[in-house]
Amino acid sequence: MDFFRVQELPGVEMLPGLVRRAVWLDNVMITFFTFAPHTVIPDHAHPHEQITYIVEGAMEFTLGEETRVLRAGEGVCIPPNVRHGARVLDASTMALDAWHPVREEYKVP
Repeated sequence: MDFFRVQELPGVEMLPGLVRRAVWLDNVMITFFTFAPHTVIPDHAHPHEQITYIVEGAMEFTLGEETRVLRAGEGVCIPPNVRHGARVLDASTMALDAWHPVREEYKVP
């Protein structure tokens, strides 16, 4: 895939209120997440490096022991194996995540 339109990428509902779309190359992946208001992303960790950028809306994000509200135009850098989770606030929210290495389980043919 060389060119893409986000809304034309296959969407996967990961949790109620959370849809993921993804593009990738051999060594990098970007995911586009749309969240319904009040969606909760449970606390978790993974071996991937992750950068999250809030495109619109807002979420309360916990990284390790620190919690902050992230709004459109803000983001967070998540090192490998650091616990993190989030709670979407009152409005629908869209976030973009960059990954290395690629999350093989996020690939959709």
